[in-house]
Amino acid sequence: MKRVLFSLFVVLIAMPACAQQLMEHPWKGKRVAYFGDSITDPRNSGSKKKYWGFLQDWLQIEPYVYGVSGRQWNDISRQADKLKEEHGEDFDAILIFIGTNDYNAGVPIGEWFTERPEKVVAGIHEQKHPVDRLHRYPVMSDSTYRGRINKALDYVKRLFPKKQIVLMTPIHRAEFYANEKNWQPREDYTNQCGEYIDAYVQSVKEASNLWAVPVIDLNALCGLYPLMDEMAQYFKNAENDRLHPNDAGHERMAKTIMQQLITLPVF
Repeated sequence: MKRVLFSLFVVLIAMPACAQQLMEHPWKGKRVAYFGDSITDPRNSGSKKKYWGFLQDWLQIEPYVYGVSGRQWNDISRQADKLKEEHGEDFDAILIFIGTNDYNAGVPIGEWFTERPEKVVAGIHEQKHPVDRLHRYPVMSDSTYRGRINKALDYVKRLFPKKQIVLMTPIHRAEFYANEKNWQPREDYTNQCGEYIDAYVQSVKEASNLWAVPVIDLNALCGLYPLMDEMAQYFKNAENDRLHPNDAGHERMAKTIMQQLITLPVF
């Protein structure tokens, strides 16, 4: 038996590249909605081609793009309504890539839940009887970051319960100096409520578990780190815009997303 398994292993290792290419990407040819902000918005001038455009070329994904520059997590329900209005249920999945503007705007992180003691009937190997337990309730509020995420994911999952929904964390960001009224410092400064962007990235990863939706951690995986001058080549302008990736930056993001999506089904 061991010899058979070893022989099979050798055959697989020796398999030519042309045979290995027979496996088709599970997202090939799917119809995918993209929710987000300026990095997703086709009208943003940071790049000529966005990450979803590369995915369209490589995987023939048909993109339905709803990202709008400057938007925050409290805009996701509006984007979901727009998708429902235009396509109903006639699509396959949703990718949500948003949060950097919540950080810049100083939206407080907040809490995921409120708790209160309540009576509940419980019993294991004994007679059931009421006991005192803490009961937690998701915070549904536009006034905090976690409340916004709770509210958005509750809405989207109820609106599209059969669809695959994937979160993507905000990428690293450095200076963005659009004009005198829009002057955004680097991520190594706290925002006006005293938080670094790390807390906003971490909250998206926590939301993945809380709401049973997979997450692609672009912040960690795609390699874009605009705080280094050497990495400025992936962003629109080394002097005044290291927030918006250029074509090379979007291509790098798209390669990361494509590889991560291989592990996820489309329902």
